[in-house]
Amino acid sequence: MPIPDSLSDPSETTAPPVSAQDQQSQRPGLILAFLCMAGVMTFLDVTVVNVSLPSIEKSLNISEASLQYVVTGYGTILGGFLLLAGRLADTFGRRRMLQAGLVLFALASLTAGVAQDATMLIVSRCIQGLGAAFIAPSALSLLTNTFAEGPARNKALGVWGGMSGMSSVVGVILGGLLTEGPGWRWIFFINVPIGLAAAFAAPFVVPESRSEERRKSFDTLGAILLTAALVLTIYTLGQTIDVGWATARSIGSLAVAGVLLIAFVLVERRAESPLIPLGIFRRRVLTMANIVAILLFGTLVTLFFFASLFMQMVLDYSPIKTGLAYAPLALVTGVGAGIASQLVTKVAAKPVLVAGIAFTIAGMLMLWRLPSDAAYLTEVLPAFLTVGLGLGVSFVPLQVAAFAGTEKSEAGLAAGLISTSQEAGGSLGVAIAATIAFSETRRLEKWAHGDPDLVREARTTVFHQAFIVGVWFAVGAVLIALMLPMLRTSEHDGVPAA
Repeated sequence: MPIPDSLSDPSETTAPPVSAQDQQSQRPGLILAFLCMAGVMTFLDVTVVNVSLPSIEKSLNISEASLQYVVTGYGTILGGFLLLAGRLADTFGRRRMLQAGLVLFALASLTAGVAQDATMLIVSRCIQGLGAAFIAPSALSLLTNTFAEGPARNKALGVWGGMSGMSSVVGVILGGLLTEGPGWRWIFFINVPIGLAAAFAAPFVVPESRSEERRKSFDTLGAILLTAALVLTIYTLGQTIDVGWATARSIGSLAVAGVLLIAFVLVERRAESPLIPLGIFRRRVLTMANIVAILLFGTLVTLFFFASLFMQMVLDYSPIKTGLAYAPLALVTGVGAGIASQLVTKVAAKPVLVAGIAFTIAGMLMLWRLPSDAAYLTEVLPAFLTVGLGLGVSFVPLQVAAFAGTEKSEAGLAAGLISTSQEAGGSLGVAIAATIAFSETRRLEKWAHGDPDLVREARTTVFHQAFIVGVWFAVGAVLIALMLPMLRTSEHDGVPAA
């Protein structure tokens, strides 16, 4: 006798209801686009201000000493709070912290846009940096938790790496266009509707994600010590360009930062719920990936900082022309990241990373050999294409290594670590390159005796020294990368293979 439909087993006749979170997880492309958009906002603002500095200085009558804090204030707070923000995202919810960061970033952009004096603008930039510190690790950890380790994550990281690499260059171009168009204030105003709209849309696009382990308490003391140490370290590295290394100010600041880091380690050893479980640094791949990130981003930021100066001070490019000169580099960086996302799955992370850094070294050596009358098409462009391809290829395997074997509960911590390494590496690279390069400036100026051609040659020599520092940073990165194990992911199940 047939069983009536009303009495049949519902599990056999009806599909289980699909939750909103399940529906969200079924839209990985939309999630990836949304997270990359959030990340791009933070990356753009690292460089978008650079081209606008002369206009800001004139408009607000800011001194040169104060003007540098418009740039360094953002980077210092961003780098100092990344680890704390990543851990807060693991604990209280990654989407929640992403939304908080977006709102904070948007509101700070508004106050920066309406700033009437240096103080208001610098404070707004620092708050922007704080918002960005919550956005970056939250978005990256949501990405790694959305896409399983393997081909899917590799492709997603390829898009993330390509977008992050291109956005720094796009920031220079966008900053120039907005400054010469509606005015410098619009480099900040443009963030307001985008940030607020993204914060509102986040619950409809991205599922919430947090550590399943409920923390008994929050390591407040550890958070204060670590954040203070990182902020002081990154700030001091930036200041060495102006005050030098061998000064009481620099030595004292770095010594205090060292004491704070030692105190942090002692606190973490005894903490019931440590902010950063120190055992995470016993993971060879994670630790080495972060060291490579420090060195590689030392090269990256040195490249952008000194290549911009070279083009404007030696080749007499305008700010807009300088920004547009980077456009092919941005494009090939994205292409390189796309290629790497495929190769990491088919080959392994290690050889792809080594190859990428090797291309980066070759490109930096080409920049090192540029003459004072370098032609863009035949000399500058080939160097940019080579180094851009190398950086794009390097970004993806570096991120893959940084997250390899990471538990979902630690995604925010891993994202905070790699982001902090990148930020600190950039500051360290520029600080060392500037110290070495500018140490010869006075001697070369005396040699030039004011002769325009000799001054151009003297400046070229200074920038050559900076580029060779970038080469040595990249050489260090490739040597560390060679010691990585062979990380290869299965093309089918996403499980790491030896």
